[in-house]
Amino acid sequence: MLILLQFLLRLAFGLALAMLLTPPKQVTSGFFRNHAYVLLGLGALAALVAASRPEIVPLWMPAAVAAFGYVASACWLYEKPRPGMAALSIVAVAALAGAWSSLARVPAAPLAAPPAASAPWIVAALDPVSSGMLLGATIGAMFLGHWYLNTPTMQLAPLRRLLKLLFFAVAFRAVVAAAQLALAWPALADANLLAHTLLALQWLAGILGVAVTAAMAWQTLKIPNTQSATGILYVAVIFTFLGELAGLLPLAGAAAG
Repeated sequence: MLILLQFLLRLAFGLALAMLLTPPKQVTSGFFRNHAYVLLGLGALAALVAASRPEIVPLWMPAAVAAFGYVASACWLYEKPRPGMAALSIVAVAALAGAWSSLARVPAAPLAAPPAASAPWIVAALDPVSSGMLLGATIGAMFLGHWYLNTPTMQLAPLRRLLKLLFFAVAFRAVVAAAQLALAWPALADANLLAHTLLALQWLAGILGVAVTAAMAWQTLKIPNTQSATGILYVAVIFTFLGELAGLLPLAGAAAG
């Protein structure tokens, strides 16, 4: 349950952030309206998980994600970009707060470390941020690329902006993952094959694979060919999901501990 909740909240945070960085003057309102419904669905599913396991996260956090996802969709329905962006901001804050809160409530999780251990605490706090940014930038760019099928006359600048966000998110995630690896290095010698496999999957698919596919999508836009770039971004989404789920699986042992 903790893995599912973390994945949903991180994805909601990242997608809301990606939508916030998408210029509404260059992208039609339907993009924001339709994908605000995705945020609504992510928040609703996370709220169901929170309702079944109230000790993991306060129910109001994922409920706020769902509620303001709906508010955002309504704002864009009536062509109100400013309140729509404000609602997306609340979604991002509530989702990230929920991700942090659920980690802090797991006794064996890194965020439960004493405040004196400042470096591990900072790394643990940045983990949902970097993970969510990577998930959101990848799926947000894919959603936007797909939207060009509906409105092919849109400028390419918004999609290029999200790809730049994706490049930054990959680098940021790599730094945080490297810090986590450095902290866990002494224990790796005693780790089992599954732990090594998950670590390899996180790096090869979730970081290296995403970086390569993002670079391919960027080069494809130079042709320009948004359909091919979107197809490449579909692969990037798969890589991101695999890598981030591999990174989250150790939380199952933490939650059971």
